[in-house]
Amino acid sequence: MRKATQNDREKVVTTLLEAFKKNKSVNYIAGRKENKIRYLMEYSFDTCMDSGEVFISDDGNACALIQFQEQKKLSLRNTYLDIQLILKTIGIGNVFKALSRESFIKKHYPKEPFTYLWFVGVNPDKQRNGFGTGILKQIIEYSSTLDRPVYLETSTESNLPWYQKHGFEIYDVSERFGFPFYFLKNA
Repeated sequence: MRKATQNDREKVVTTLLEAFKKNKSVNYIAGRKENKIRYLMEYSFDTCMDSGEVFISDDGNACALIQFQEQKKLSLRNTYLDIQLILKTIGIGNVFKALSRESFIKKHYPKEPFTYLWFVGVNPDKQRNGFGTGILKQIIEYSSTLDRPVYLETSTESNLPWYQKHGFEIYDVSERFGFPFYFLKNA
Protein backbone atom coordinates (compact mmCIF):
# COMPACT_ATOMS: atom_id res chain seq x y z
CA MET A 1 0.00 0.00 0.00
CA ARG A 2 1.16 3.51 -0.73
CA LYS A 3 -0.22 6.98 -0.44
CA ALA A 4 -2.05 7.95 -3.60
CA THR A 5 -1.14 10.97 -5.67
CA GLN A 6 -3.21 13.06 -8.06
CA ASN A 7 -1.99 10.68 -10.79
CA ASP A 8 -3.96 7.89 -9.06
CA ARG A 9 -7.21 9.88 -8.92
CA GLU A 10 -8.94 8.23 -11.89
CA LYS A 11 -7.99 4.71 -10.77
CA VAL A 12 -9.21 5.33 -7.21
CA VAL A 13 -12.43 7.03 -8.35
CA THR A 14 -13.22 4.26 -10.84
CA THR A 15 -12.54 1.53 -8.27
CA LEU A 16 -14.82 3.22 -5.73
CA LEU A 17 -17.51 3.88 -8.34
CA GLU A 18 -17.60 0.23 -9.34
CA ALA A 19 -17.44 -1.01 -5.74
CA PHE A 20 -20.18 1.31 -4.42
CA LYS A 21 -22.67 1.78 -7.24
CA LYS A 22 -25.23 -0.48 -5.51
CA ASN A 23 -24.44 0.64 -1.96
CA LYS A 24 -27.56 1.73 -0.05
CA SER A 25 -25.86 4.60 1.74
CA VAL A 26 -24.25 5.96 -1.43
CA ASN A 27 -27.53 5.62 -3.32
CA TYR A 28 -29.33 7.47 -0.49
CA ILE A 29 -27.17 10.55 -1.22
CA ALA A 30 -26.28 10.20 -4.91
CA GLY A 31 -29.09 8.11 -6.34
CA ARG A 32 -28.21 5.40 -8.83
CA LYS A 33 -26.92 7.50 -11.72
CA GLU A 34 -23.32 6.65 -12.44
CA ASN A 35 -22.27 10.25 -13.13
CA LYS A 36 -23.56 11.36 -9.70
CA ILE A 37 -21.81 8.52 -7.90
CA ARG A 38 -18.62 9.25 -9.86
CA TYR A 39 -18.68 12.87 -8.70
CA LEU A 40 -19.27 11.77 -5.10
CA MET A 41 -16.12 9.65 -5.35
CA GLU A 42 -14.18 12.51 -6.97
CA TYR A 43 -15.33 14.79 -4.16
CA SER A 44 -14.34 12.20 -1.56
CA PHE A 45 -10.90 11.74 -3.14
CA ASP A 46 -10.27 15.50 -3.24
CA THR A 47 -11.53 16.00 0.31
CA CYS A 48 -9.35 13.22 1.69
CA MET A 49 -6.30 14.50 -0.18
CA ASP A 50 -6.85 17.80 1.68
CA SER A 51 -7.88 16.56 5.14
CA GLY A 52 -6.80 12.97 5.39
CA GLU A 53 -5.10 10.37 3.26
CA VAL A 54 -5.85 8.33 0.18
CA PHE A 55 -4.19 4.95 -0.11
CA ILE A 56 -3.96 2.56 -3.03
CA SER A 57 -2.66 -0.98 -3.03
CA ASP A 58 0.60 -1.54 -4.88
CA ASP A 59 -1.26 -3.54 -7.53
CA GLY A 60 -3.97 -0.87 -7.87
CA ASN A 61 -6.84 -3.25 -7.06
CA ALA A 62 -7.85 -1.72 -3.72
CA CYS A 63 -8.02 1.72 -2.20
CA ALA A 64 -9.05 3.45 0.99
CA LEU A 65 -9.98 7.02 1.81
CA ILE A 66 -9.49 8.19 5.37
CA GLN A 67 -10.29 11.54 6.85
CA PHE A 68 -9.15 13.36 9.95
CA GLN A 69 -12.19 15.43 10.93
CA GLU A 70 -10.17 18.01 12.86
CA GLN A 71 -8.14 18.79 9.73
CA LYS A 72 -11.15 19.75 7.63
CA LYS A 73 -11.03 23.53 7.45
CA LEU A 74 -13.33 26.12 6.00
CA SER A 75 -11.68 27.38 2.84
CA LEU A 76 -12.62 28.64 -0.60
CA ARG A 77 -11.56 25.31 -2.10
CA ASN A 78 -13.68 23.27 0.33
CA THR A 79 -16.64 25.58 -0.19
CA TYR A 80 -16.27 25.19 -3.95
CA LEU A 81 -16.09 21.39 -3.62
CA ASP A 82 -19.20 21.37 -1.41
CA ILE A 83 -21.14 23.53 -3.88
CA GLN A 84 -20.11 21.27 -6.75
CA LEU A 85 -21.22 18.22 -4.73
CA ILE A 86 -24.64 19.83 -4.30
CA LEU A 87 -24.94 20.72 -7.97
CA LYS A 88 -23.50 17.51 -9.44
CA THR A 89 -24.65 14.85 -6.98
CA ILE A 90 -27.06 15.80 -4.22
CA GLY A 91 -29.29 18.32 -5.94
CA ILE A 92 -30.57 21.49 -4.33
CA GLY A 93 -33.83 19.82 -3.34
CA ASN A 94 -31.92 17.18 -1.31
CA VAL A 95 -29.55 19.49 0.55
CA PHE A 96 -31.55 19.33 3.78
CA LYS A 97 -31.68 15.52 3.56
CA ALA A 98 -27.89 15.33 3.05
CA LEU A 99 -27.11 17.84 5.82
CA SER A 100 -29.44 16.05 8.20
CA ARG A 101 -27.73 12.75 7.42
CA GLU A 102 -24.26 14.19 7.99
CA SER A 103 -25.32 15.84 11.25
CA PHE A 104 -26.80 12.57 12.50
CA ILE A 105 -23.63 10.65 11.62
CA LYS A 106 -21.33 13.22 13.24
CA LYS A 107 -23.24 12.87 16.52
CA HIS A 108 -21.84 9.34 16.66
CA TYR A 109 -18.21 10.44 16.40
CA PRO A 110 -15.96 10.40 19.45
CA LYS A 111 -14.62 13.59 21.02
CA GLU A 112 -10.97 12.50 20.74
CA PRO A 113 -9.08 12.46 17.41
CA PHE A 114 -9.84 9.40 15.29
CA THR A 115 -9.35 8.02 11.81
CA TYR A 116 -12.55 8.07 9.79
CA LEU A 117 -12.52 5.29 7.20
CA TRP A 118 -14.78 6.92 4.63
CA PHE A 119 -14.39 4.35 1.87
CA VAL A 120 -12.51 1.12 1.36
CA GLY A 121 -13.06 -0.43 -2.02
CA VAL A 122 -11.80 -3.23 -4.22
CA ASN A 123 -12.16 -3.59 -7.96
CA PRO A 124 -15.24 -5.86 -8.23
CA ASP A 125 -13.35 -8.34 -10.45
CA LYS A 126 -10.80 -8.78 -7.65
CA GLN A 127 -13.11 -8.96 -4.61
CA ARG A 128 -12.84 -11.92 -2.25
CA ASN A 129 -9.16 -12.38 -3.04
CA GLY A 130 -7.68 -10.65 0.03
CA PHE A 131 -7.10 -7.20 -1.49
CA GLY A 132 -9.59 -5.51 0.86
CA THR A 133 -8.21 -7.35 3.87
CA GLY A 134 -4.70 -6.25 2.99
CA ILE A 135 -5.56 -2.59 2.74
CA LEU A 136 -7.84 -2.65 5.80
CA LYS A 137 -5.07 -4.18 7.94
CA GLN A 138 -2.66 -1.50 6.74
CA ILE A 139 -5.15 1.28 7.53
CA ILE A 140 -5.58 -0.13 11.05
CA GLU A 141 -1.78 -0.32 11.49
CA TYR A 142 -1.29 3.20 10.10
CA SER A 143 -3.96 4.57 12.42
CA SER A 144 -2.36 2.75 15.34
CA THR A 145 0.94 4.54 14.67
CA LEU A 146 -1.02 7.80 14.96
CA ASP A 147 -2.58 6.54 18.22
CA ARG A 148 -6.08 6.87 16.76
CA PRO A 149 -9.01 4.46 16.71
CA VAL A 150 -10.69 3.81 13.36
CA TYR A 151 -14.40 4.59 12.96
CA LEU A 152 -16.67 3.84 10.00
CA GLU A 153 -20.26 3.27 8.99
CA THR A 154 -21.69 0.67 6.66
CA SER A 155 -25.06 -0.16 5.20
CA THR A 156 -23.75 -3.42 3.76
CA GLU A 157 -24.75 -6.06 6.29
CA SER A 158 -22.75 -8.76 4.51
CA ASN A 159 -19.55 -6.80 5.33
CA LEU A 160 -20.15 -6.87 9.10
CA PRO A 161 -18.46 -10.26 9.73
CA TRP A 162 -15.47 -9.08 7.71
CA TYR A 163 -15.08 -5.92 9.79
CA GLN A 164 -15.63 -7.85 13.01
CA LYS A 165 -12.98 -10.39 11.98
CA HIS A 166 -10.54 -7.46 11.84
CA GLY A 167 -11.34 -6.15 15.31
CA PHE A 168 -14.26 -3.82 14.67
CA GLU A 169 -17.30 -3.77 16.89
CA ILE A 170 -20.75 -2.37 16.22
CA TYR A 171 -21.44 0.42 18.70
CA ASP A 172 -24.77 1.60 17.25
CA VAL A 173 -27.34 0.75 14.59
CA SER A 174 -29.92 3.05 13.06
CA GLU A 175 -32.87 2.60 10.72
CA ARG A 176 -33.17 6.36 10.20
CA PHE A 177 -32.38 6.21 6.47
CA GLY A 178 -34.78 3.38 5.61
CA PHE A 179 -32.22 0.59 5.91
CA PRO A 180 -29.93 -0.69 8.69
CA PHE A 181 -26.98 1.64 9.10
CA TYR A 182 -24.18 0.31 11.30
CA PHE A 183 -21.62 2.37 13.23
CA LEU A 184 -18.36 0.53 13.90
CA LYS A 185 -15.06 1.21 15.63
CA ASN A 186 -11.98 -0.89 16.05
CA ALA A 187 -11.77 -2.20 19.58
